Amino acid sequence: MDRRRFLLASSASALALSAPAAAAAADPAEPAARPRPTPQQLRWQREELALFVHYTVNTYTDREWGEGDESPRVFAPTDLDARQWARAAKAGGFRSLILTAKHHDGFCLWPTATTAHSVRSSPWRDGRGDVVREFVDACRAENLGVGFYLSPWDRHEPRYGSGQAYDDYYIAQLTELLTNYGPVVEVWFDGANGEGPNGRRQAYDWPRIHRTVRALQPDAVIFSDAGPDVRWIGNERGVAGSTCWATVDPARVPYPGYDRPWVGEALQQGDPHGAAWRPGETDVSIRPGWFWHAAEDAKVRSADNLIDLYCSSVGRNSKLLLNVPPTRAGRFHDTDVARLAEFGRKREALFAGGNRLAGARVRASGGAAPERALDGDAESFWQAGAGEAWLEFELDEAVEFDLLCLQEAIAHGQHVANHRFEAWRDGGWQTVAWGTTIGHKRLERFEPVRARRLRLAIEHAYAPARIATVAVYRSPV
Repeated sequence: MDRRRFLLASSASALALSAPAAAAAADPAEPAARPRPTPQQLRWQREELALFVHYTVNTYTDREWGEGDESPRVFAPTDLDARQWARAAKAGGFRSLILTAKHHDGFCLWPTATTAHSVRSSPWRDGRGDVVREFVDACRAENLGVGFYLSPWDRHEPRYGSGQAYDDYYIAQLTELLTNYGPVVEVWFDGANGEGPNGRRQAYDWPRIHRTVRALQPDAVIFSDAGPDVRWIGNERGVAGSTCWATVDPARVPYPGYDRPWVGEALQQGDPHGAAWRPGETDVSIRPGWFWHAAEDAKVRSADNLIDLYCSSVGRNSKLLLNVPPTRAGRFHDTDVARLAEFGRKREALFAGGNRLAGARVRASGGAAPERALDGDAESFWQAGAGEAWLEFELDEAVEFDLLCLQEAIAHGQHVANHRFEAWRDGGWQTVAWGTTIGHKRLERFEPVRARRLRLAIEHAYAPARIATVAVYRSPV
């Protein structure tokens, strides 16, 4: 059972959503207006990698979900080092971190004024500690973005399920997090909605929640199944859809926790005709569980598996959110740290040899500036003509490659629906890789190919394609 499908909100009031951040202005050159990202959404997706940090009383009770009746005194890290978390994230190439400031058990990792069920009542730092503050300071020291998850479900708070009284409580906690700790790049919500200690469930006031984030952190993106800025990809396996549009039809997933037979497919694929730009975030844990368990120390994902996850998330027009849980000491386990560093090295090695198309002569079916597909600048692009289009690359000598990287200039939207990459061999064009969407990044791996002439064919696009990158690489042997 994944965390966001546990129970659904029981009130129709959850159907309403606040308006997302203002969309980028429509491009007058487009034949029909198609959605484009805001600057915040564009920055978010270009980061590609973020680290989730699941940490609460569950770490000390050896559970995944707390009951809400845990004593704050069980939270007793002996060597909490948030700077170690940030350094490990940076070594892996991650650009931001998201902390579970409060999970479903209701225990708060900062000395909130709203409840005694927090670090203020724990023996850690003699009750004067603040995990959120140490986390934020560590991220700032390493020049990493800061994000927070504040669970809407609270199994400890008696007001949960009471309506506005709990709404006020939750908004007060959210306000503390968004006003006392400086700039935030992402605020992460889910639709978990079980019973509180009074046996009732809460109908979440999502419009009010979103308005609060907009007012206090206007540059932050808001995540949930239903956005409004970025969406869940529909599973916790680290795999985005092989077809993955950044655009969605908001009516198909109207609120966090919404569950119908088509929801998984809608989250995986998006919608080429969708009216809202809402790119996908692909979350997965480096361990079987989301919190640290000693029994899982030998079950940490390998660096090669993390590379696979990178290709199936970032390489499919999504962003990877990888969870790494601190131990009871308050540090990342040595194995997890080593895997993050190895992942960073292996990912750099994939691209270390440079684009083997560099220096190629470029021809195009039409459009403007085809050579810009090789300049390495995400802001410049080949503007294809209408209809089917192609880019051809010719080198003086044949090159060997086994990795293809394609990018659209998504600041101008996402348009490509079908593409094919071909090599000229034995007197004709032979398909090397075929796919549907491209978006921010498309990565395809295959057996090594050797050729001197290569071609990208755009078989269908909803508007003239803007191709920012065509690159091929040879993986390290």
